[in-house]
Amino acid sequence: MLVRRIAVHVLLASLAILAGCGDGEPDTRSGQPGDGNGKGWALAVHGGAGVARGSLSEEQQRAYRGSLEGALRSGVAILERGGRSLDAVEAIIRQLEDDPLFNAGKGAVFSNAGINELDASIMDGSTLACGGVAGVTTVKNPISLARLVMEQTPHVLLARDGAEQFAEAIGIERVEPSYFFTQDRWDRLQRVKTAAEQRTGGGTVGAVALDRHGNLAAGTSTGGMTNKMYGRVGDSPIIGAGTYADNTTCAVSATGHGEEFIRHSVARSIAALMELRDLTLQEAVDFVVHQRLQPDDGGVIAVDGRGNISMSFNTAGMFRAAADSSGHHEVGIW
Repeated sequence: MLVRRIAVHVLLASLAILAGCGDGEPDTRSGQPGDGNGKGWALAVHGGAGVARGSLSEEQQRAYRGSLEGALRSGVAILERGGRSLDAVEAIIRQLEDDPLFNAGKGAVFSNAGINELDASIMDGSTLACGGVAGVTTVKNPISLARLVMEQTPHVLLARDGAEQFAEAIGIERVEPSYFFTQDRWDRLQRVKTAAEQRTGGGTVGAVALDRHGNLAAGTSTGGMTNKMYGRVGDSPIIGAGTYADNTTCAVSATGHGEEFIRHSVARSIAALMELRDLTLQEAVDFVVHQRLQPDDGGVIAVDGRGNISMSFNTAGMFRAAADSSGHHEVGIW
């Protein structure tokens, strides 16, 4: 009887949350390369939201576009030959983690203590298996450690010393903390400290993919917020907040003000709107990004099982790229 009452309360709460959802505009992309037939693929990548117009020189724009294009192509190569969405997501994020342009891996921002603390998560939409790590300081590619948490432990999230111990035990590539130092990120920390500002992020990376077998996957990796407090963990390693994938609905990776994405369970909410209200991918994404989140909170990339892609943000810009087996190909900043 208690279980039944709890179930009823959960259902009523869900309906109350969803009651305000109106019908949105139809998906901007009508192509359906997946369509559940195991033939098509689709892929989207982000490199963080919040980039302001006029903040990048022409040379910097070319550098960011080139990095996004390169990461996108690494995923496309895997999906075109029939590879797994999970492998494509990991490969893309590893490449972006190695790129100091982005706030993940090599380009991670510094905490208030002057330390690079890295978070990541990954999820397999075919099984709902997922894994995450938070606060690691010596793992070269946190996304790969997150995948090993998913595949080789009974847990979903390992943090700080525990995650480091697992990395040691599993033999994943480690580096000295100094590997993550970049002068630009260090200088930014000093500026932020001087301004007594906390909310400075941007550059988080992520990928979502649908493979030719009809399986979805999503992953996200970040260095978090510049000047973040000791032990702060954002949305990126939290399943349902920054990352989510379910073959029955969609795969989502988020970027932005992590606390807000946690409060609104952004990634899972998009999937829930598709599941419970039968919204299209674009409708669900737009509702959450533009009606639940506050302006300038961030954005998401998402793909559904029919190959529809959504890249929506409420900031001035979001580093992003997408491609699918129908020939769609784009790279954008604003």
